[in-house]
Formats: sequence, C-alpha cells, structure tokens
Amino acid sequence: MNLKLGVNIDHVATLRQARRANYPVPEDAADICLHSGADYIVVHLRRDERHIHKQDVARLCKKFPGKIHLECSISPAMEKAALTYKPFSVCLVPEKPGEITTTGGLRFSAAVRKRLQEMIVRLHKKNILVSLFVSPAKTDIQTAARVGADIVELCTRDYSEAHTLAAQRRELKKLVLATEQARQLGLEVHAGHGLDYQNVQAVARIKGMACMNIGFSILARALFTGLASAVRTMKDLL
Repeated sequence: MNLKLGVNIDHVATLRQARRANYPVPEDAADICLHSGADYIVVHLRRDERHIHKQDVARLCKKFPGKIHLECSISPAMEKAALTYKPFSVCLVPEKPGEITTTGGLRFSAAVRKRLQEMIVRLHKKNILVSLFVSPAKTDIQTAARVGADIVELCTRDYSEAHTLAAQRRELKKLVLATEQARQLGLEVHAGHGLDYQNVQAVARIKGMACMNIGFSILARALFTGLASAVRTMKDLL
C-alpha cells in the first residue's frame, strides 16, 4: 500500500493573518501541494479562527472535493461547520484556549465518549469519514473503535520531541504496537505531530501505517526551497 501524505496548510493562513491581508491564499497553496504529490489537504478550523477561517474551509471543500481533511474540536459550532462544508474526512481533536498547537490526544471521559458517538453518527450520515486524534495507548484506541471512528491519528509528539535515541526508540515501539492494535480493530491508521524530514521515515516504515499528516516542517522548508519542492521531497521520503 502506498503511504499517503496529508499536507497541513494552516500556516499559509497564519502568514496571511499576520498582516490581516487577503493573501497568501490557502486555495493556491492547496493546489500546489496536490499537484506536487500530496494526497490531500489538512486544515484545522479553530474556534477562534486564528488562522484558517470558515470561509477558507468552504472554498477549499468546494474547489477540491474529496481532498480536504478537516481538523476540529467536538464543539457544536465545529460540528455545524463540518456538516455544512462536508469535507471528505474530519479529525476530531482536543482544543485548549491559548494553546500554540494541539498538545496530545483526546481524553475520553464519559461525557466526551457520549458526545463523540453522537457526533460521529451525524457525520457518517453526511458520508464524512471520522478520525480521532489519540495517544498511542491501548485503551484510547479501543475507545476510538467503540465510539465508531473510521481512523485513528496517532499523536507522534512524544516520539518527535524525544531527546535521546533510546527514548525515541521507546516511543517508536509504542507507535508500532498501537498501529497493530488499531488495524486489528479495523481502524485505518494515520500519524502526525512534529514529524519532519529527519524523523518521518521510521514512522513511515511501520507496517499498517496508511498516512502521514505533516504541516509545519513542510511549510518551513518551503520558505527556502519553494512549496512544490518541499512537498515532493517529503513525498519521496515516504
């Protein structure tokens, strides 16, 4: 199976918002990424819309049907947006006010599990695939399967931020075991958070891994090499 690449273009919108300008345009970045080897485009619609706006999601879903993977929280407002714009797939993530980036997987309290089950049913009725952003922990993956998810995206934060080779290997082993468990439960497996050109290949080699979702490292490299080249280089690594 060919490993897929989802390119997160949030920080194209971050650059736009730095000047409250009308450029750069996320749709232009999406077009370049898709023509350079990306399999789909990832955008995170936050409640404060600090980078990607609802209008961006609407335009992207209209222009690139079947190619937009929307990350969002489980709030009613974000559910409404997903059901309105109908991306190909949605990844439900935890979200804390003021956070710089998502810091870990969903925490599955009883209330969260109930909310996820209800939201997933409604998303499925619109033919939207549902991914849950989870830690590579046995109980979390079991819960994802029970609430009806189609996909789990394993949080690679601890792997990517490991300060020693031994620690990195320990975290990689967790990802290997989590992928095997998820596949046994019938879940597609993605990975993301902090993956870059130096650390991605070990995760990409995990048997059963289907997709890498990467944004910041690609866009940072694009400042010096151009976006098309940055995407092609990452795709080659995979």
